[in-house]
Amino acid sequence: MGKRERKNQNNKIILFPGLEKRLLEKGLESFQQKRYQESIRFFEEAMGMEPENTDVHIGLVLAYYEAGELEKAKELANKMLQTGIGDYIQVMDLYLMILVQLHQYSEIAAMIEVLLEEREIPKEKFEHFSRMLEFSRKMVASPSEAEIEAPEMEEFKNRKLNLFSYQDQHDQVQIAAQLAEHNIRPYIEDIKAYLEAHDGNPFFKTMLLNVLTEHGYDKYVPIRKFNKSVRVIPADLPPVHQQPMLLKIVNKLEIQLEQEDPVLYENTKSLAERHFFLLYPLEASPDNAASWAAAYHMLSYEYHGLTSSFSKLGDIYEAPEKEIEQALAFIRKIEEISYPNI
Repeated sequence: MGKRERKNQNNKIILFPGLEKRLLEKGLESFQQKRYQESIRFFEEAMGMEPENTDVHIGLVLAYYEAGELEKAKELANKMLQTGIGDYIQVMDLYLMILVQLHQYSEIAAMIEVLLEEREIPKEKFEHFSRMLEFSRKMVASPSEAEIEAPEMEEFKNRKLNLFSYQDQHDQVQIAAQLAEHNIRPYIEDIKAYLEAHDGNPFFKTMLLNVLTEHGYDKYVPIRKFNKSVRVIPADLPPVHQQPMLLKIVNKLEIQLEQEDPVLYENTKSLAERHFFLLYPLEASPDNAASWAAAYHMLSYEYHGLTSSFSKLGDIYEAPEKEIEQALAFIRKIEEISYPNI
């Protein structure tokens, strides 16, 4: 017989022509229908037959990515870079998209710096990678609590906290991590005083509120941010990254950006998540997810060296220009708080 197609019959494998191509087509069809695990099986089988097929590799990387198997996606994309499978810059863009999802901004920055030093970036992509480098450096400058293991602190021996003395974000993350692991009853009043203060840091306030939530604190606490005050019951709050407005914004960004530019989408999504982390648990104004999505789209365009207009984005997202301007102005204020030293 010609090439290979296989069929299991009485424990014998019979080979037929064109199987690799049909597996690739089935993998793409499953992927388009968002049946990602099914598409993975087709792509993996096709790769076993054609281990150097670029389309199969890219399809499998994307299927891993969409199925949430990010480490597998990263490993395969890295293998493509190392072995020269596919267009190098396109694969690099795909690899960086995966690193964004993994929040591995240090690695993103290091890789782009090497590309810039070795002048591997085409002229038309230079601004794109430069903006991504700037963005990644900003992300590296704001560590998350998951990245830091806090040592035992003297304050917990004294059962007295001066939360206002913690000005460095690294220290704030440490103290919040320690509070999450201790009986917080002796420190409730200290935490409430900080949450209610005019001059507290919004990032630290969100972390402290999270501590109360994790401990199931079911009494009202006041919290002040951005010259607004609210009273909330921490135990009743949604998780910080599951805020209803944030989810609506991300959904609209996904519709407009994910297919056009997955890397731009992931960067824009990360911006929105970080800002709403600072805003939590306040409600965003204007109360229109489309206006916020358009504003984030515009800001992300700026970071990536692209341009657009309020009127154009207003048409795309069906949002009033004035609301987009209002949301963007507030986002810029949040940016100043997020990265005051950059």
